[in-house]
Amino acid sequence: MAAQIKCISPIDGSIYAERPVLSPEAASAVVERAQQAQTSWAARPLQERIDLVLAGVAAVGAMNDEIVTELAWQMGRPIRYGGEFGGFEERATHMAAIAQSSLTPIEISDDDQFRRRIKRVPHGVVLVVAPWNYPYMTAINTVAPALIAGNAVVLKHASQTLLVGERMARAFHSAGIPADIFQNVFLDHQTTSGLIAARSFGFVNFTGSVRGGQAMEQAAAGTFTGLGLELGGKDPGYVMEDADLDAAADTLIDGAMFNSGQCCCGIERIYVVESLFDAFVEKAVAIVDAYKLGNPLDPQTTLGPMAHVRFADEVRSQVSEAVAAGATAHISPLPEDDGGAYLSPQILTNVTHDMRVMRDESFGPVVGIMKVADDAEAVRLMNDSPFGLTASLWTADIERAEQIGDRIETGTVFMNRCDYLDPSLCWTGCKDTGRGGGLSVIGYHNLTRPKSYHLKKAQ
Repeated sequence: MAAQIKCISPIDGSIYAERPVLSPEAASAVVERAQQAQTSWAARPLQERIDLVLAGVAAVGAMNDEIVTELAWQMGRPIRYGGEFGGFEERATHMAAIAQSSLTPIEISDDDQFRRRIKRVPHGVVLVVAPWNYPYMTAINTVAPALIAGNAVVLKHASQTLLVGERMARAFHSAGIPADIFQNVFLDHQTTSGLIAARSFGFVNFTGSVRGGQAMEQAAAGTFTGLGLELGGKDPGYVMEDADLDAAADTLIDGAMFNSGQCCCGIERIYVVESLFDAFVEKAVAIVDAYKLGNPLDPQTTLGPMAHVRFADEVRSQVSEAVAAGATAHISPLPEDDGGAYLSPQILTNVTHDMRVMRDESFGPVVGIMKVADDAEAVRLMNDSPFGLTASLWTADIERAEQIGDRIETGTVFMNRCDYLDPSLCWTGCKDTGRGGGLSVIGYHNLTRPKSYHLKKAQ
């Protein structure tokens, strides 16, 4: 009997879904079918590919009522937030809108002697390894532009969100995208690495842990396979003396706690100028005290369980270590905190960068808040991290924000907002957060390769 991948629901610890993994032979057959189908897919007119992808997106939207409840069971997000279709559609629609301009050949010359141009051509087969925290939105970041650009796509989802890839494949196939062009697979790590090592893919996009990204690089070593890696994060916020304090507290704390803190670009550490520190902490505590932890199927729940007990255990460990080292915990344990996946949110002060909670990725409903004297100290602390995905700056001075942003080692600089992905901009990171970039015109550049044409005309 084939090994099974199981989704353990954070709601009650039950097995919500399970699927058999493909054997290496069956997985290789998936890739072979994709390779054989890709050439004819790439030969279709660009607008036809765009229309089919957008029809697939609409078909996912038609399933949204079912999807919302499935997501609550699979990874714990409260149903009151309505799923991910808004962002899912926004990203796909934007990538469709810019496809023509992004993929149009660069014309160098077409004169009496030569036609010279640079075309963007698809890699062939793209492997998308998607995470569980925003399983639809993170997947569509690559799936939509990869298909539009003429690639075939093989989608492998996290075990925690087993049903997402099936939903997407069903929707896209119903819209007319050939079954061999978009395939959902269930693979173990060994088979995945084996496929990459065998040069099965022209490009691999992985969103997940630093350790997972390292495994991808090791599997691809020597193959020259293109990699896009979005890995860990420890995103900072900095509140300056001219900030709108209410907006800063509301937005940064929501950025730290939404989805039980399980956001790729969630806020995990906050630095506040001394003059606003006490008032900011007071507002932050009041916001978190109003949260309702509970079953995500209850419309009144604002904070659901973490996706897995082991994720909650890591956050508990970071918090307890910090408190033992002198940090102050401001939120009392909630009665719904069961010591398992249901975890009380926490705000910590008197924290330092010697504590894991300010250095390691928490990926849970906890945030440390530190007092800073000036911009120089804030920049030093924001850069004192192995990660670099986003940073959120709070000020009324846009020039100051851009100047500070130039000094921060990060992929995206926000001013007066956070925890958002703008599909017009490149989604990228630095340091241990990874490499490459998705969405925007840069996303198309990464999902295609340049091909030069130097054509000498007969005289």
